[in-house]
Amino acid sequence: MFILLLTMLERLGIIVTVAFLMTKLSFFKNMIQRNEISRRQKYLAILFFGAFGIIGTYSGITFDSHSLQFDRWAYALGNEEAIANSRVIGIIIAGLLGGYKVGIGAGILAGIHRFSLGGFTALSCGLSAILAGVIAGFFYKKKSRLKLKTAFFVGALAEAVQMLIILLVSKPFEQAFQLVQTIGIPMIVANGVGSAIFLLIIKSVINEEEKIGALQAQKSLSLAEKTLTYLRNGLNTQTAEKVCHIIYNEVDAVAVSITNQERILAHVGLADNHHLPNAVLQTSLTKEVIQRGVLTIATQKDIHCSTEDCPLGAAIIAPLKKRDETIGTLKFYLHSEKDLSNVMIELVRGLSSLLSNQLEIAEAEHAKQLAREAEIKALQAQVSPHFLFNSLNIIVSLIRTNPDMARKLLISLSKFFRKNVTGTQSKWTTVREEVDHVKAYLAIEEARFIDKLKIHYDIDESALAYQLPPLTLQPIIENSIKHGIQDMQHACHIMISVKRIYSKVQITIKDNGKGMDRNRLDSLLNSIVNSKTGTGFGLFNVNRRLLLMLGDESKLSISSTINNGTTVSFMLPSSIHVD
Repeated sequence: MFILLLTMLERLGIIVTVAFLMTKLSFFKNMIQRNEISRRQKYLAILFFGAFGIIGTYSGITFDSHSLQFDRWAYALGNEEAIANSRVIGIIIAGLLGGYKVGIGAGILAGIHRFSLGGFTALSCGLSAILAGVIAGFFYKKKSRLKLKTAFFVGALAEAVQMLIILLVSKPFEQAFQLVQTIGIPMIVANGVGSAIFLLIIKSVINEEEKIGALQAQKSLSLAEKTLTYLRNGLNTQTAEKVCHIIYNEVDAVAVSITNQERILAHVGLADNHHLPNAVLQTSLTKEVIQRGVLTIATQKDIHCSTEDCPLGAAIIAPLKKRDETIGTLKFYLHSEKDLSNVMIELVRGLSSLLSNQLEIAEAEHAKQLAREAEIKALQAQVSPHFLFNSLNIIVSLIRTNPDMARKLLISLSKFFRKNVTGTQSKWTTVREEVDHVKAYLAIEEARFIDKLKIHYDIDESALAYQLPPLTLQPIIENSIKHGIQDMQHACHIMISVKRIYSKVQITIKDNGKGMDRNRLDSLLNSIVNSKTGTGFGLFNVNRRLLLMLGDESKLSISSTINNGTTVSFMLPSSIHVD
């Protein structure tokens, strides 16, 4: 009995080979991971596991019930012979991974084959093969991982049931009893262990592949994160060189290159003395990748290098895309074709996809910047022609009566419009420059309102070096004048406060005008509000630019009540402070 057990365990080497081969089949990976498989894949699984059961039969050991001797590999049996085999393992794994349909299907194929070999246990073994598929299907759980102890238990159970069927069906009973007594325990143990080993090997190989894939994904994400800073500026010779250096230092390639649609942008590593930036593309496969947008492998003859002793013997060429248009390539060079591996190919594929996404993000950032500039121009465009005409009328009226005041107002008007023009050309300005711009604007407004308007400044000098988007304060103050105090007859006050609070700066514009109701206040920053005296665009635009450029922390805060004025404030974070 012990010798039989060792012999059967020895022949489980076949199981190891089959298990390894099965890890390469896509439908089998889906079964292991409990993913859905198609009807066609189920048929393939039935054929494959059925064939595995047949192999288990042929690799079994024949047993003569009279001589009690074990002999040869099984291919045909006499009336007094039976087989100690591992047929049930394939059927059990089929049912546990694919459900009762796959298990029964594999059992029918293996059972019919066993019946055809003959012997006094032909019928009982054929029936037990089908029943093994039923038993395995009963233990199938679609949404949970299969455990090794389950495989061992079901394999041993199915073999124990086979021993019982042999006792019940096979004739004569004495021979059946002798057979079960001799091979029963070894086969129960061997097939239980075999089922567990089969599953263990499969899980180990697939888990190792998943581990390698996870490591490659981690490396791709790490490289993408390191290159993001440079690719935000788009794809050019400078950014491509930085990216190539980062990738080259992290991967096993002998050289890394990035091209656009026509030329090499950067090449780092071997052959950098003749694969030079701005050189025209030589490899026809690179041009093909740009045209088709599909990753390609290039051999040494495909590289078409003009230098005869070029050390680059193979390359992986992957497309770089923006909005489904191939704008360049990422190339990994190797010494020879034997250095190519699926792991390296998948790394290049994943990395090219991530870099492509970064290039799209860079383009989106550029578009966002253009939108910001357009919003600044919109603010500039909303300066009312009436303000210019009123300002000029005031200056004309003062030329004879108070020429010094007329001169000061003309200088203020010049400063105001000059700042409006420069505001469209700069992304940032300082609080000092914004306050100067506001003072130029209010100097004209104070002259227009004569003695009715008073401006109060509370400025912290230590806060003037902080930065903010240009044309931020003037629209808020203009809003206070147009919608707050314009209809008041006297005692109109506007206070402008710039205070440093720890590392941040709070800017507040407060008026004592007519205020606004709650409904208008709620909609003011969320949409463009219809206005009889303006565009309704000012505060909405200012708030959008603060959110885009400084974040939620700097959004406008407005408080107002009817006949009690309005207060608008916002914060500048410390991160934009400049010395």
